[in-house]
Amino acid sequence: MDRETKNSVQLLLADAKTAAVMLSVSRSGLYSMHRSGRLGPLPIHFGKRTLWRTEELASWVREGCPRREIWANLRAKTPSIAQEY
Repeated sequence: MDRETKNSVQLLLADAKTAAVMLSVSRSGLYSMHRSGRLGPLPIHFGKRTLWRTEELASWVREGCPRREIWANLRAKTPSIAQEY
């Protein structure tokens, strides 16, 4: 895959480093937010890898970055949010 193709591909999943950049926090800050419940979206696990859905992270930010329990309720009650991923 050439550089131009790589730059035009939209990521579906982001590792901790990329998710942290997306949210303008450090990698350790991302994990701290995840552990404390301040990060709404839950990661998925592929073997030893921990990944976040990029569209869910973007939706979470658009909704004002609610805590995990509020985010889960929003996803359950709002079909448009749940359909995004």
